[in-house]
Amino acid sequence: MANEQTRYSRLAQITKLINTNLKLREALEHVVTAISEEIVSCDSVGIYLPQEDGTYRGFVGKPELINGMSLDMHIIDLEMDHLAKEVIKTREAIYIPDTSRDSRPDPRAVHAFKIKSLLVLPMSYEQELYGLVFLFDYGTPMNLTNSEIESIEAYVNMAAVAVRNANNLTRKEALISDKQLLLNVTRDLSHCSTLREVMDRCFAYLGEVLNNSNIGAHFLDPVASHHLQPTSLSKHSDWSEEEWKKTHERVGGNFHEDPIFKEVAKTKKSIMIPNILEDSRPNHELCVSFGIKGLYVIPFVAMGEVLGMTAIVNLHQAGQRYSNSAMQLAESIVDATAPVLSNLLYIEKQEMIISERTSELTRKNIELENMITEVKQISREKELILNSAGEGIFGLDLQGSITFCNPSAAKILGYGDQQELIGVSCEHIFDIKDGDSFDCFQEKNLNNKGSNEEYFHRKNHSKFPVEYVITPQIEHDKTVGYVITFKDVTKRKELEEKIKYHAYYDSVTNIPNRVLFHDRLNQALTFAELNESSLGILFLDLDRFKKINDTFGHAFGDIVLRKVAQRLTTTLPKENTVSRQGGDEFIILLPKVSSITDAENCAHEILKAFSDPFYINGQEIIIKTSIGVSLFPQNGVNSEQLIKHADVAMYKAKALSGDRFQVYTPDIDGRSLESIELENDLYKALKNEEFILHYQPKVDTVSNKIMGVEALIRWHRPHKGLISPSEFIPLAEETGLITPIGEWVIKEACQQAKQWHNLGHTSLEVSVNLSPQQFNQNNLVQFIEQTLEETGLPAHCLELELTENLIIHNTDNTLATIQQLKNLGIKISIDDFGTGFSSLGYLKDFPVDTLKIDKSFIDDISSNENNAAITNTIITLARNLSLKVIAEGVETLEQAAFLNQHGCRVIQGYYFSEPLPAKTFIQTFYPKPFSD
Repeated sequence: MANEQTRYSRLAQITKLINTNLKLREALEHVVTAISEEIVSCDSVGIYLPQEDGTYRGFVGKPELINGMSLDMHIIDLEMDHLAKEVIKTREAIYIPDTSRDSRPDPRAVHAFKIKSLLVLPMSYEQELYGLVFLFDYGTPMNLTNSEIESIEAYVNMAAVAVRNANNLTRKEALISDKQLLLNVTRDLSHCSTLREVMDRCFAYLGEVLNNSNIGAHFLDPVASHHLQPTSLSKHSDWSEEEWKKTHERVGGNFHEDPIFKEVAKTKKSIMIPNILEDSRPNHELCVSFGIKGLYVIPFVAMGEVLGMTAIVNLHQAGQRYSNSAMQLAESIVDATAPVLSNLLYIEKQEMIISERTSELTRKNIELENMITEVKQISREKELILNSAGEGIFGLDLQGSITFCNPSAAKILGYGDQQELIGVSCEHIFDIKDGDSFDCFQEKNLNNKGSNEEYFHRKNHSKFPVEYVITPQIEHDKTVGYVITFKDVTKRKELEEKIKYHAYYDSVTNIPNRVLFHDRLNQALTFAELNESSLGILFLDLDRFKKINDTFGHAFGDIVLRKVAQRLTTTLPKENTVSRQGGDEFIILLPKVSSITDAENCAHEILKAFSDPFYINGQEIIIKTSIGVSLFPQNGVNSEQLIKHADVAMYKAKALSGDRFQVYTPDIDGRSLESIELENDLYKALKNEEFILHYQPKVDTVSNKIMGVEALIRWHRPHKGLISPSEFIPLAEETGLITPIGEWVIKEACQQAKQWHNLGHTSLEVSVNLSPQQFNQNNLVQFIEQTLEETGLPAHCLELELTENLIIHNTDNTLATIQQLKNLGIKISIDDFGTGFSSLGYLKDFPVDTLKIDKSFIDDISSNENNAAITNTIITLARNLSLKVIAEGVETLEQAAFLNQHGCRVIQGYYFSEPLPAKTFIQTFYPKPFSD
């Protein structure tokens, strides 16, 4: 008894240690010591942890050396160690008192260590395996009792908790680190002003994340029919950029036809090829020239267009792989770089156009100077040339009066003919300031040997920008006058202003973009710090904007964004800055707030403004927004902290049902990183086609005939595997995504049922669950009718399952909706029947077809008299009301027999079949086509 108390005390002590910040190795060493010294006397205890290659390697144990081998040198070979493989499969401990009588242990280890007895335990917690624990003797067998094995299992379970805690901590720290790195990427990119700077920053971060600096970028050349051209190489690559480009020219690879680049450009998704020799797509000749062993290509995508792509190559060893987290982070870095590249490429293209035009104008000016020299020789031929010039030309005497001009000059300056300009003072044309003399003007312009930019005045006194050259007329080494050639550059100036405008303003809404907002925020922060004042940040996200985009199209969505921007700017005082950050996110800078109340009042005004509908193209649209609020200096002392905390507060407002605001407090920043990941992935799941349907048959136990199937959703979450509805449906209901997901389920189920009908399985009915949110949509009946029409599925083959609690609320509206659905020919069943908290009298008023007995009554129907009585009552009630009845969750023969005996013939559950993918279902139950 004393020994047991000591063990319990020791177990409690180890539990306490594991729940502290103790390092994993130290915690597991405590477990090993406790097992070997306080529970059982054995020669060796070893804890083995799983590796990325699927093996298990020694991590900590006692003794540290056996036969000259350290524990971490020992790797369990599951192909030879059938005992370890069985423990992994069954998740149960296996004790072998005499290894000479059992062939399952690895015979090499038994022989090498002279193992007499052996105990192997799974280190698992909550159905997840974290490692294996080995106890063995190479002297006298351990002769373990069941009590001792159970004690060891308790300590091993605590070791699993320690590993799980360490894994969770590592994963959280990695997520936080990745998020900070992406914030750093965004910040650094916002400070870049050239393509070279942008690519250097992008390459530096990619090299850091992937531990590989052999990175190059290829961009689409708009001049060369969108052919890919090698453009930029990482500074730290094994190749120099000059040699890199020369090798491309020498090999002459046609990237426009390269299968890898074509696939990436078409799908806009990255491609990872660990070994190019095992893949037919890469250009093997080009890869050999560069010494490429492996290849990872990521596209630069901005506004839905591929700008180019970056290639990370392995030059040292084939088969190198990156972790999923590293690849996700690398692709996020490229995604963050793409819009910055898009802006710079656009500006560079415009600068090239301006440069070419300026060069052209300079050449023209040189030609005109030569022409002016010839004008001195008064001849008809020279006069015709002068008059045909497109640029304006006029001469001045030493007093500044016009002596001659060509027709273009008169036309550009707004005069009727050339004669009207003769004798006019240049002060009517040049923008000479009051008090300046013509001599000062001469001196200023003659000192400038190149072209000048100035404003000229037309006859009507309006001003316009020109580029001009003033050339003195020389006779006998004396200046006798001047010749001015000029060109109207109004369009060029407008283009320059447009380029400058788009660098700082959002092209969709015409309000400040991210760059201008950060500039103004930094200025406001400087002012607030100097004056010890406050400022506020409002972070807005439009609720359910994606549904508007999906329903009406992106062009309609852009109009919505413009209307939202207009309403925000008219609602708030002009000293506030309203900016669009991208997508449906807006940030507002409140530079003058004295307290949090001022910021809250602004948020109230915005919510009030959004209470009125938007009218767009004759369509009334209701748009709501969720707002996060942060304040300087309470919630941050720099722009990154303030924006981040406002963003966190906005997510909290959205999680609390949306259409509200939330002020940031430190406690709301504790949102689970896992829940953020789940929510972000769920928002993308529909778009990325990650949902699938499984189908569970409903069977008549008397005829053994399948009466129909229920469609049940599953989620293939990237890098997570198949996810059960219980893990994401509550979040979908919370975020409002349950409605589009539910609509997808109905469409997919109807399409699948119609395909089965076309194969001859016309008796199959399909059932779909409706959530309360989906049922309460105004357009539910129209959507169902349209879906049946589009898929061609007969209405009587579709059954909608409604929960009992949904039906007993909003009785009038619910009854009307159900009646409309029944009028279409659809069948209605009440799911989870018997779990509602209401009178059963409503059944006589609702036009339902089937009652579905809830699984909670079926589970122990053969042993629980109360559940048996309730089930029998429901069956009798259905019979008296002429309703069909079906039992769900039937898993045993006893349950099926009880239900059949009491009049419920149709069942659904694992006793007959688990939910199956469509293809598996039809192959299992209808291996050959048939016709009803």
